[in-house]
Amino acid sequence: MDQQSIVSLTLILLTFALYIGISVYNRAKVTSDFYVASRGIPPVWNGMAIGGDWMSAASFIGMAGTVMILGYDGLAYIMGWTGGYLLLTFLLAPQLRKYGRFTVPEFIGDRFDSNVARLIAAIATIIISFTYIIGQLSGSGVVIGRLLNLPASTGVMIGVVVIAIYASLGGMKGVTWTQVAQYLILITAYIIPIIFMSLQVTGNPLPWLTYGNIVNELGAIDRELGISEYFAPFTESDRSQFLALLFTLMVGTAALPHVIVRFYTVTTMKAARWSGAWALLFIALLYLSAPAYAAFSRFIIMTQVVGQPIDELPAWTEPWVNTGLLEIADAGGDGILEWEDLVINPDIVVMATPEIANLGVFVVGLIAAGAMAAALSTAGGLLITISSSFAHDIYYRLLKPDATDAKRLKAGRIAIVLATVAAGIVALDPPGVITQIIAWAFGLAGGTFFPVLFLGVWWKRMNAQGAIAGMLGGLGVTLVYIFLSMNGIMLFGIQDTGAGVFGVTANLLLVIIVSLLTPPPAQHLQDEAMDLRYPEQMTYKDGEVWMNDSADK
Repeated sequence: MDQQSIVSLTLILLTFALYIGISVYNRAKVTSDFYVASRGIPPVWNGMAIGGDWMSAASFIGMAGTVMILGYDGLAYIMGWTGGYLLLTFLLAPQLRKYGRFTVPEFIGDRFDSNVARLIAAIATIIISFTYIIGQLSGSGVVIGRLLNLPASTGVMIGVVVIAIYASLGGMKGVTWTQVAQYLILITAYIIPIIFMSLQVTGNPLPWLTYGNIVNELGAIDRELGISEYFAPFTESDRSQFLALLFTLMVGTAALPHVIVRFYTVTTMKAARWSGAWALLFIALLYLSAPAYAAFSRFIIMTQVVGQPIDELPAWTEPWVNTGLLEIADAGGDGILEWEDLVINPDIVVMATPEIANLGVFVVGLIAAGAMAAALSTAGGLLITISSSFAHDIYYRLLKPDATDAKRLKAGRIAIVLATVAAGIVALDPPGVITQIIAWAFGLAGGTFFPVLFLGVWWKRMNAQGAIAGMLGGLGVTLVYIFLSMNGIMLFGIQDTGAGVFGVTANLLLVIIVSLLTPPPAQHLQDEAMDLRYPEQMTYKDGEVWMNDSADK
């Protein structure tokens, strides 16, 4: 094992020990610890945990690579995820927190007084979270596979073991504090390399101010080589696909069960709003850095690698070729590497850039630790969501309402281990690149939950029949369109990653039509829906609304 691998592996093992230590220290002792961290997380720390939960392997590993390969068209990921987070923070999170439940399926089941709706929501939550976690395990496979010069599939199984240990030990309480640590590690690991790259390329340590000039230079290089100009809009996809992807990511963000549940871990509606504000700041640090990362990485490859003799390529190319994520051809037969001769998997760009820019073994190791932190932080939140959907919403609320705390905790931990192993098996041969798999999860979340949650809060006339029809129709349409588009059958040029636009439309129409064609919900359910919209407690006297003392005390 070379020096670089030893340094990287040491940093990763140290962070693994830190995460497991935090989980042991914050071991869940009761179900409220396991599911919502006893609702005692302060807003600043919860905002940081949301940032860690939110910035998955797709954000850390995949996003900059996607922007580097796709240029302007890759910005749909940044704009969609950010816009959706704002939708969630302002339109749903405080209201869902006020309702005071543990999970999204529990909110849906109680809001519409329907165990059928609860069961459908729980099964859909498991499907969405399972899809999402496949992307996280694929990310861990990329990192570990490169470090140990192993196939990415072997790295996946190592990640499975670590995630299963710390998520099952600590529950939401342990996961929350590990996510705080993971956020600090991943944001440090993400920003340090682009500061060094900015210094190396421009002489200025502030990449956010300098990468615009690099984008202009890239455009000139692209024109000279006769390839699609970097950041020219709609060169890699058409306008309809760009907008469909952006919409899918927005509504999916606002409806992701594992992100929504993070707002349940604070004390009040006010704390939920402040958690959202802090999280937006922490998330922005990475999202504003991703385009700079993409620009500097592409610039270094275009100026220092492309145009070189293939038999004299830098040493960093060989280990990445061995992982199967980098392919080098000689289409022209002249022994010179052209841009078209490089087949770069977007998932390796962030991991490979410190090597490409020759930033030293410590920075390479730091990036590896940060990438693992990103994958593990989101995986932990997803596993708690899968666990709670099974152990709380299905096992406890539907099958065994008399189950003790100990039995519910045991069921939750078993669900975590089984889900991790199953997702790991699928991730051994992932059905797509990380950002693509994550986009499917967002499409499924938006198509299944967004109209139901949004109208469930803001339209008191919505009933259980509408919620059931909407969830089933939205989930079905989204799944069918993903499968059809993967086999070349598309509408309006929209690919599988934009499937949510069809699922949300079907869901919204079904919710409204079915709710209007069936009897209205009971009056107490309509009163609860009205109550959700206000920070104060409300009572109803003779048809009038009366405000009581603030619920935020």
